[in-house]
Amino acid sequence: MTQATHGLGGLKYDPAKKERPPELNVFLALVLIVVTFEVIGRLLLGDSFLFNTRDNVDTLFNMQRLSIIILQVSIVGIIALGVTQVIITGGIDLSSGSIVGATAMIAMSFAQTTMVNGNPNPKAIFGDWAMDLPVLVPVLVGLGCGLIAGLVNGALVAYTRIPPFIATLGMMVTARGLAKWWSKGNPISFPTESYGTIGKGMTPVIIFVVLAVLFHCIMTYTRYGKHCYAIGSNEAAARMSGINVARHKALVYAIAGMLAALAAVVLSSKNLTAQAGMGVMYELDAIAMAVIGGISLSGGRGSILGTCLGALIFGVIISGFTFLKLDAYYQEMVKGVIIVAAVVLDQWRQKNRARG
Repeated sequence: MTQATHGLGGLKYDPAKKERPPELNVFLALVLIVVTFEVIGRLLLGDSFLFNTRDNVDTLFNMQRLSIIILQVSIVGIIALGVTQVIITGGIDLSSGSIVGATAMIAMSFAQTTMVNGNPNPKAIFGDWAMDLPVLVPVLVGLGCGLIAGLVNGALVAYTRIPPFIATLGMMVTARGLAKWWSKGNPISFPTESYGTIGKGMTPVIIFVVLAVLFHCIMTYTRYGKHCYAIGSNEAAARMSGINVARHKALVYAIAGMLAALAAVVLSSKNLTAQAGMGVMYELDAIAMAVIGGISLSGGRGSILGTCLGALIFGVIISGFTFLKLDAYYQEMVKGVIIVAAVVLDQWRQKNRARG
């Protein structure tokens, strides 16, 4: 029996029309990309992309390459977790990269140590009152900056009805200007040892994974997540059902701003310096991770899991091109093609769903 009738009106359920989860399609694309690099590496380089080929190393997989793949996308991945929530509600956030730059500068200025190699810190921004502070101070200052920027974005979108593209574009320009003004364009360096441990080793990966699990549970099982999907699917219906749409949007943008700020703290800690140019293009990479992961730009569909898979695809592409010794600009071209293809695929799915 291939069809069953349920509910009123004699509606029929056809198992053949059941769609696979979008995350499964993204995972299959990830596997295909890995296999492609593996085959090309074997044929052209005589080396393996995924597996270990050294006799003196006793592991099946190339653990160094796997670690690099995850590490190089973890910081942008933190931003992508917030961007995902914004897109699910039907919005967009172009300011996250600039928030990273501004927050990195401000947080690092509160994380500086007094003495460097026995001499006063040559990059000192403030006096002794802001030197050698507990690590919690610059972290909270950074998160506070991200929270303020996110609340401004959310207030503009929710209460003035400015399109998210314009509101966050304004914040993008303002935050980048703030990053350059903060130290007159000079880098800020020499943080305390405790601040430097935040981005040390694989800590960024651990932070990303913990946050991904946390927000996956929040978006899947809590009222907050259900409201995000409801607003993105049909904002008018969500408002009529009793959801405070404006307040919820402000909250979503505030969370996105704080996640961008956290990424800035991790990035500046990892590099042991902060520069005004940090985070350039991060917002587009974060949006691309979400879109590749199956998030619909029209809102209402997608998942944190899909974004994580999209981040892995990014990491595999970057590492794969390095493995094949291809120039970096090829990575940008391929990423652009993948983003456009993902959006075209999403539009095609929406048309098919509307016809069905």
